[in-house]
Amino acid sequence: MENPVGEYTMTKKQKLLLGIAGFVLVIAAAVIAYNVIAKRSGLQYDMLSLNKNTDDAAADKQMAPDFSMLDMDGNNLQLSDLIANGKPIVLNFWASWCPPCKSEMPEFNKVYLEMGDKVQFVMLDLVDGRQETIQSGTKYIRDNKFVFPVFFDTKQEGAYSYGIRSIPTTLFIDRDGYVVTGVQGAINEKTLRMGIEMIYPD
Repeated sequence: MENPVGEYTMTKKQKLLLGIAGFVLVIAAAVIAYNVIAKRSGLQYDMLSLNKNTDDAAADKQMAPDFSMLDMDGNNLQLSDLIANGKPIVLNFWASWCPPCKSEMPEFNKVYLEMGDKVQFVMLDLVDGRQETIQSGTKYIRDNKFVFPVFFDTKQEGAYSYGIRSIPTTLFIDRDGYVVTGVQGAINEKTLRMGIEMIYPD
C-alpha cells in the first residue's frame, strides 16, 4: 500500500528545493544585471576609497556620466549644467523609505549649511513612482526642514548611469567633472568632510 504521508512529505521537500533553486536564480540574475549596468555605464570608481591619499585618488579619476533630473520646482536640468558652474559636487543617491539614507541626512544638512556656497550638493531622490514618489520625497525633506538642494531621478537615468546597486551612495566630483571617489552606505560628518577635502582642497 502507498504511503500518503510519505508522498506528501516528498512533495513538500520538492517544493522547498524548487523554491531554493528559484531564489538562487533570482539572485544570480540580479548579479548579472548589475554587472551589465555597471559595464554599460563605463564608470568604475573605487568605492570606499576615502582612505587612499589624494595623489592616488587623482590618478583614478573618471569623467562623471551626465544625466537628466528634475529640481523641486519641476525644472529639467542636466548634471553637466551644474558641473559647468565650476563647483565641485557631492552627489548623493537616496530615498525617503531608506533608513540608512535618513540617518545621514542631518550630517549632510549641517555640512551644506557650512559649505553650500563652495560645494554643490546634489541630493538625488530615486523616484520609481511606487515605493518612492516626488511627493513622498518632498514631504520628507520639508517635514525635517532640510535646506540642501534636492533633485529627482524620475527616469532612473542617474542610477543607471552610475550603476547604483544600493542606497545611500555618495560620489565626490571635482570642479572639472571627474569622479574622485565614492562611498556606498551611510556616512557620518567626518567621512563627508574627508570626501569634500578631496574635491575642494582649498
